Amino acid sequence: MEFCFLAERPELKPLVAKWYFEQWGAIVPEASLSSFEDKLTEYLQMDAIPLIVLLMQDNAPIGAAQLRLHEMTIYPDKTHWLGGVYVAPHARGNKVASALVQKVEQLAISFGVRELHLQTEQQDGGLYTRLGWQAQERVNYRGVDVVVMCKRLAHS
Repeated sequence: MEFCFLAERPELKPLVAKWYFEQWGAIVPEASLSSFEDKLTEYLQMDAIPLIVLLMQDNAPIGAAQLRLHEMTIYPDKTHWLGGVYVAPHARGNKVASALVQKVEQLAISFGVRELHLQTEQQDGGLYTRLGWQAQERVNYRGVDVVVMCKRLAHS
């Protein structure tokens, strides 16, 4: 398995948009597959935020994660976010999500980010709790109950 940026494989944008639309389209107002694909254009970069990291296996993507800005409008003071963590169904249970989260954390550190945030529907924090993330609060955002979590990043 190896990482790459969506910017290095822009031909995969329709697939990532399909993953995201199928996973989260129902909770995004007026969502469409094309609107998800259009939004991903912002992420086609490697040296600035926002960006998307893909985990590849045998030259095919098996997961994606985002390093993004201002994910939740109710938190204008929370700048940097981990989002869009998605693992293809056939690859689940193989620590792909953990690898993606840790890669985004490393990238955030390389950009000088000191604190990352995320939102998850897993009320116990699930994977993120196991990876050292701390729950901050529970809120209902866009009609979905989520836990907002935070992780302070260690800089050497």
